[in-house]
Amino acid sequence: MFWYFGYGSNMDLTSLRAKGVEPRLSRRAALHGWRLRFNVQHFFRHEGGVGNIEHSGDPSDVVRGVLHLCEDAHMAPLDATEAYGHGYDRVEVTVDTDEGEQQAIAYVGLPAFLNDACLPTQRYLNILLQGATLAGLDAGYIEALRRQQVQTNPELPPFEPPPGDYPVFDAEALAQRPLCTALAGCVFDMSGARAYHRYLQRFFGGRDMTLFHLKRLDQSDGSETLEDVRHGRFTPAQRRYLDEYLYAYMHEYAYAGRFVY
Repeated sequence: MFWYFGYGSNMDLTSLRAKGVEPRLSRRAALHGWRLRFNVQHFFRHEGGVGNIEHSGDPSDVVRGVLHLCEDAHMAPLDATEAYGHGYDRVEVTVDTDEGEQQAIAYVGLPAFLNDACLPTQRYLNILLQGATLAGLDAGYIEALRRQQVQTNPELPPFEPPPGDYPVFDAEALAQRPLCTALAGCVFDMSGARAYHRYLQRFFGGRDMTLFHLKRLDQSDGSETLEDVRHGRFTPAQRRYLDEYLYAYMHEYAYAGRFVY
């Protein structure tokens, strides 16, 4: 068992469960002498910056979050979804709780992924606000989060695959292509991706990522299923979110074919 301090989207239990982590218990906590930043640049530009903590040494600085008691088996999915060793490092911190001090792990952005010009998206911020509110964090802290400036993205038309004669993949065929990934019925070849995306080649490769993304939407309740994807049962917000990612995949990778569920 280990204690994990979540200060970003992992304050929210729905978000944490989508990553394969079901804590034994969760309680509010505060990390003094650190500041909350949004300067870890997301793999995909339309997602802006995501949460980070930076040590200031000033006891008046505080990062509020949620302390989760996790099973040892939860370390692997946490490391995978936080891109441990690539985008984030894992450090030990001492947080204050209503029950006293507690040692915990937390994730801190690595220098290669830091960009102080980044802003969070409203989607990401909404997840933080939900988690902070449900955990009963300080009202002033929540209000400061609510006032955080956000990145705005242009409205995009529905995504259309490029014309041409492309192969069709199913799950078995995709699994044989470890440098290909699928999203919302489209397959993309990641072999020519920029260095920034090499971690995702391992994480996304050979898999359909549609549910992975849907469960990270701020409106997700965790109930999305493969049957929903198979039958195209998407809300307008889900469809827009998937379209944003389809354009992002098209920008980062190469369209390779159609995926059938």
